[in-house]
Amino acid sequence: MIKEFLSQHGEYHDDKYFKDLTTVKMGGHIAHFVMPENTDELKCIVSYLKTNGIPFKVLGNGSNLICGESEYNGVVISLKKFNSYEINNDEVYVEAGVLAPNLAMILAKEGYSCLEFASGIPGCMGGLIYMNAGAYKGSMSDVVKEVLILKDDELLWLDGDELNFSYRHSIFHDHPRWVIVAARLKLTKKNREDIEDLMADRLRRRKETQPLDKPSAGSCFRNPEDGYAWKLIDGIGYRGYSVNDVCVSDKHSNFIVNDGQGTADDYLSIAYQIQDKVKEKYGIKLVMEVEKFNC
Repeated sequence: MIKEFLSQHGEYHDDKYFKDLTTVKMGGHIAHFVMPENTDELKCIVSYLKTNGIPFKVLGNGSNLICGESEYNGVVISLKKFNSYEINNDEVYVEAGVLAPNLAMILAKEGYSCLEFASGIPGCMGGLIYMNAGAYKGSMSDVVKEVLILKDDELLWLDGDELNFSYRHSIFHDHPRWVIVAARLKLTKKNREDIEDLMADRLRRRKETQPLDKPSAGSCFRNPEDGYAWKLIDGIGYRGYSVNDVCVSDKHSNFIVNDGQGTADDYLSIAYQIQDKVKEKYGIKLVMEVEKFNC
């Protein structure tokens, strides 16, 4: 029954695994996976699942997600087909499935400053808004004008100042059933070469300092106030520490990477040890930045 319904409202699969849909390459089988093509299909899917009490997870690029190995018996809704954008003077309308680096490059070529800070973050725009993602002292809260969401079977716009943005947090953490559909971002006209040079410099710095050649979920921990998580991790001697195929990166110790067939249990074993030892030595509670799901 579920399969038949979902097949009528999007591209349906029953052979997907989280390990193939997340950047850290971990996670088990997904019972039902669907990619709607438009808001009408999305609304029908979400309404059906809510009415029938069927759990679901909305997925973008899976770049900030740690998933367990057990089968997920709910529905994963991918917004990868929500990938359109439209530039209009001082703003850009962008759907949730657009990859941030791609949009940053497009805007740069048009001479628009907006997403330079996010040009190296391998996530979709919906995920970046959800996390209030940021880098180089910039974040989504600086550029979001308003967000289109699906709430209680209705589409509505929320103004930027209604989103409760703070460090790596938004209102969507408190309302997990709201679905980010699209957004309008503020644009500033600048010299194209200056924007592209800045983005190239930041990409070079990322390559030099981060393990971009290995599967990861990005930074594992939020930076504490007046400090850096990687310094605390170095301070407890965990740079290079490993559990099975998962290890703390030698290149950047706030990255936990998958060196083979790593699992969420391996990842979380390391993360929890780091939290305990940092708390014991420094009296600081490190907060995980990555999202855990089905763990």
